[in-house]
Amino acid sequence: MKEIIQNGKEVVRIETEAVQLLSNKIDENFAKSVELILNSKGRVIVSGVGKSGIIARKIVATLNSTGTPALFLHPSDAIHGDLGMVRNEDTVILISKSGSTQELIRILPMLKRIGTKIISMIGDTKSILARQADVFLDVSVREEACPFDLAPTASSTATLVMGDALAIALLKAKNLSVEEFAFYHPGGNLGKRLTLKVDELMITGDKVPIVNENTSLQTAILEITSKRLGATCVVDKEEKLIGIITDGDLRRAIEKKTNFANLKAKDVMGKSPKTISRNVLASTAIQMMETYKITQLICVDDDKRPIGMIHLHDLVNLGFVST
Repeated sequence: MKEIIQNGKEVVRIETEAVQLLSNKIDENFAKSVELILNSKGRVIVSGVGKSGIIARKIVATLNSTGTPALFLHPSDAIHGDLGMVRNEDTVILISKSGSTQELIRILPMLKRIGTKIISMIGDTKSILARQADVFLDVSVREEACPFDLAPTASSTATLVMGDALAIALLKAKNLSVEEFAFYHPGGNLGKRLTLKVDELMITGDKVPIVNENTSLQTAILEITSKRLGATCVVDKEEKLIGIITDGDLRRAIEKKTNFANLKAKDVMGKSPKTISRNVLASTAIQMMETYKITQLICVDDDKRPIGMIHLHDLVNLGFVST
């Protein structure tokens, strides 16, 4: 048992060291790589074989999600037709631990003929891929976690981190806004917060609990119970919002030992209900609920008439708020 734990810790130590040493390799070549991509009018094409190919695919995914269009190109497929996806305005990143991967070397002359700029991400700075590239990024490591120094482990981790550094440096150089980032992640929580509006989430129509100010409290309670939102809007004779009755308002009325039989909605309602516009982002609704420690907001039109209600439980169910 102790030996197994120690073996696991040794792998973490080796890979942590590889990442720590990587910071010294973020140099002029790294800056040139970022500038090459920024000045390019095309996409980033990333290629690699085996483990390097897997890392290349992840780097492509990270670039795409942070606003830099990217594609993965398998070098074997490239010589059988897929090289047609490459344009001279593209930038190509070739990933290889040895720097002498034959599949990459075979497509190197063709890439040069197309006229693309080439960045190599390699573990041997004296290799052919380092020499033939326009710029190379050093991802060499002192040792692999593999006891035979064969299976890419620490080197794969270092390459992955270098790819992340490249993607985030590009993101910051482009001044990508949080709204633009959300556009590339419409299915994530951030995308939902920054793209969905209140009117896309609120309860509308007959499902909105509404009573007149002169409605009996008993009827108001039935409205709260039947609509299952823990509250009801209270409106005047012009149907404009003047208050809200929540479960809390009812509890406070009970504590005062009030005679419910003669009470009307206006006698119990809170007179300063929190409202929101239908065109406001859902993130604003969440912030308001957190600020005022409430669980529902009333959506009103320009004439202060209630047209919908948004409830915290619905936001939780949709993944906007973690429980």
